[in-house]
Order: sequence, then C-alpha cells, then structure tokens
Amino acid sequence: MAFFPPIPLIRMRYIIKKLTKCNAFSEDTAKTFSEAGIINPNGFNNINERLIKKNILIKTKDNKYYLNK
Repeated sequence: MAFFPPIPLIRMRYIIKKLTKCNAFSEDTAKTFSEAGIINPNGFNNINERLIKKNILIKTKDNKYYLNK
C-alpha cells in the first residue's frame, strides 16, 4: 500500500511559514501569495478557505493575506 502525504496539512504549514517569513501579521503588512513566494497560489483554494474559516488567515479587501495573531 502506498503512502500519500497529507497534502492539506503540508500546504497549510507552507502558507503559514511563508507569511511568517514575510512578517505578514497585520493588514498593513499583508502580502499576496505571490509576494510571499507561495508556489501555485491559486492551486489550493479550498485549503486557503479552510485557513480563513479557522481564523488563522485573514484576507484583505485587496486580496492580500496575513496571519491572525
């Protein structure tokens, strides 16, 4: 039986790591996924939405993101 890594968990950690590295912790310091260096920023929209629903990730009006403290 093949092992499949938990892609959603890996992706969530990747997004959090990239935004943390950019110090995106407020609306003023928010970044687009491209600015943060996130590969394939639109490839996993359901994971992005899950982070927003869990209040881990905040989306601004101009489609930038920052981490909720």
